[in-house]
Amino acid sequence: MVRQCSIVAALAALALGAAGAAMAQSGAKSKQAQPAPLVVVEAVQMPAWVERGGASHPLVPGMELKDNDQVKTGSGSRLLLRTADGSAVKLGEKGSLFLGGMQMRENKVFAATMKVAEGAFRFTSELFARFGGQREVSVSIKTVTAGIRGTDLWGKSESDREVVCLIEGRIEVTQPNDTPFIMDQRLSYYVHEGGLSRPLREWAAETEIQEGRGVSTRGGKWKITVASGLASQRAFDLYRDLRSAGYPAEIIPEKLGDKRAYGVRLSSFAAKKDAEAVAKALKGHARLGGHAYKVGS
Repeated sequence: MVRQCSIVAALAALALGAAGAAMAQSGAKSKQAQPAPLVVVEAVQMPAWVERGGASHPLVPGMELKDNDQVKTGSGSRLLLRTADGSAVKLGEKGSLFLGGMQMRENKVFAATMKVAEGAFRFTSELFARFGGQREVSVSIKTVTAGIRGTDLWGKSESDREVVCLIEGRIEVTQPNDTPFIMDQRLSYYVHEGGLSRPLREWAAETEIQEGRGVSTRGGKWKITVASGLASQRAFDLYRDLRSAGYPAEIIPEKLGDKRAYGVRLSSFAAKKDAEAVAKALKGHARLGGHAYKVGS
């Protein structure tokens, strides 16, 4: 009985906690202006998650990221982040990106050190907004480091090579035990170990959000009902398993006759095709495939 009550209490907190936190945050903001977040999740092509403090959490649009967060994407996934200086950070599938040294210094200086351990990466300055301050951002593609000075940069880390491509602007590239050099010619690239002949348009596609392939955004109207009418323990187990796999599940209280029950869903999909793509992927999942996955708005 004690275990059952604790599960019900946890489910109630999960269902109502987000709304309560939002109201509390809104009230606090009305009393005192809050500093702008350093990095915000703008869009997610599921599954993707953040590792923070030894725990893993699925990424959702609108989530604030913190210093020393490690974001990761799964197979077929994409991620779009917005930084405090108005720049866009894009991460392709099977990617891993560490966000370190992030701060907004005095005199409006945005500083960050981004380390790409795996996957394709793109940094585009001032895509979302003009920035009147200064930028001290460096991007490390495994062993190759590029210092950014207002530019559009693409890079990729693989087991046998690192690639940095300058799309537009100017970067300083350094390698351990090597002399730094400047890249300022549009569409020039640097490859560490091995040659490369693929055209730039194919590189860029590796970090672009793909419409209709599981994209969630702030304000997305479509959702997936994973299951409904569940007992508390089953709902909690399903919620936990989905989130562990990088899917931001929610628990919804329901009534089943005169009894309390629970549903589990995924929300905020940009379009019906996005929800359908995730539902299809989950139906084929070895451990999560045995649920209804009904798409609706």
